[in-house]
Amino acid sequence: MIGIIDYGMGNLHSVSKALERLDLDYIMSDKIDDLQGVDGLLLPGVGAFPDAMKTLNHIGMTKFIQQWAEEGKPLLGICLGMQLLFDESSEHGRTEGLQLLPGHVERFKGVDENGETYKVPHMGWNQLHFQQKDHPLLEGVNEGHVYFVHSYVVKHREDDVLIASSEYDGVVPAVVGRKNVLGTQFHPEKSSDVGMTILRNFGKLVKQGGEAHEHV
Repeated sequence: MIGIIDYGMGNLHSVSKALERLDLDYIMSDKIDDLQGVDGLLLPGVGAFPDAMKTLNHIGMTKFIQQWAEEGKPLLGICLGMQLLFDESSEHGRTEGLQLLPGHVERFKGVDENGETYKVPHMGWNQLHFQQKDHPLLEGVNEGHVYFVHSYVVKHREDDVLIASSEYDGVVPAVVGRKNVLGTQFHPEKSSDVGMTILRNFGKLVKQGGEAHEHV
C-alpha cells in the first residue's frame, strides 16, 4: 500500500489516477495516523518550496517523513516533492528542506556561460540520460523523454545522488536518490510509458519492503 501525502500542494488527481492504472493500492491523507500503516510514501508537490515546508511543519508531517526515511522505508518525491528532500532552497529566501539528501535548490539562471538564454520555468519534454542505469527505479526504462514543469533546480548535490539527468540551462537532476529515498524532478504520471514504468518500479520496491533497500 502506497500512502500519498496530501498537504494541499500536490497534483493529487493525476498521481492517484496513475497508481490506479498500474493497479497499485494507495490511500491519500494529511493525517499521520492514516499513513503509519502503509508500505511506501509518495510526496507530490506543485508550488513554492517555503509554502510546502511551512505546511508540512504545521501538520507535523516533517518529522514523520524524516523518521520514515531513517527507518529505511520507501519514499518517492515528485517535482516540488523531490526538491523538498534536499537540504534547503533559496526560493523567496533560505528555507530548510527535509534534509534527507545533500543539495541546494536554486532558481534557473536563464542564461548559460555562452550567453544562450533559456525560458523559466522549464516546461516541456526533455530526454533522460542515465548515470545509474542499473538502478531498480530504471528497470525496463529507456532514455526517453519526460515532462518537466519547474523554475528551480537542485544544485551542489553529491554525485552518488544522481540516478538520471536531463539538460536545460545546465544539468538537471531528473531522478535522484540514496537507498530508500528517491525522487523525480519531472512528473512521471504525465510522462507516458517512461514515467509510468518508473512509478511501477517504485511500486515493486514498496512491495518488496525492507529487502529492497539493500539493492537501491
